[in-house]
Amino acid sequence: MLRNIKIIFEDDWLLVVNKPAGLLTVPAPVKDSRTLTDILNKDVEERGLLYRVHPCHRLDRETSGLIVYAKGKSIQQKMMEEFKLKRVWKSYVAFAHGQLDRASGEIEFPIDGQSALTRYKILEKREGFVVLEVQPLTGRTNQIRIHFARAGHPLVGENKYAFRRDFKLRANRLCLHSEALEFTHPVTRKTVSVTVDLPDDMMRFLEKHE
Repeated sequence: MLRNIKIIFEDDWLLVVNKPAGLLTVPAPVKDSRTLTDILNKDVEERGLLYRVHPCHRLDRETSGLIVYAKGKSIQQKMMEEFKLKRVWKSYVAFAHGQLDRASGEIEFPIDGQSALTRYKILEKREGFVVLEVQPLTGRTNQIRIHFARAGHPLVGENKYAFRRDFKLRANRLCLHSEALEFTHPVTRKTVSVTVDLPDDMMRFLEKHE
């Protein structure tokens, strides 16, 4: 545990951490002095280590869960190439408003003029919402949020692509969590498979809406 940031996997080249909701990965255009990258690099500096860590992908401020960091720029470039070539398997848990017609399926709709494909499976049906396992098969910015809003089932807590006031359910933040990652290590070529449990706030939401 590092200042409330839990390390899920670490070796000489990579670091996978569990990002809390409400924390930016990197600074936004409007400078935010507290980002996940800043916190991790401050710890590296305090321990007298000679490298810096660099994010290999990003999560929204409100999204929690697994994120991969590289120890050094060269490893970052190799890992980012894995993401670019769609060789990293990602799975999220999301709560979406309403009831979807199909137990599993795909949403395909262009984002910013580029093709985008999201696969989903219903894990649970609750009153007024569903618990989903979601895999973004393409890596467009805000893809999961945009696709479910477009499908008429915005994520619970969504305030960018839907109006919260249009829905009875209320959540303190976006109910989206990066739960699992699997990829081939860019140096060792071994399979790295990591998972992390739902955060407490999403668990409390489920308990409240049983």
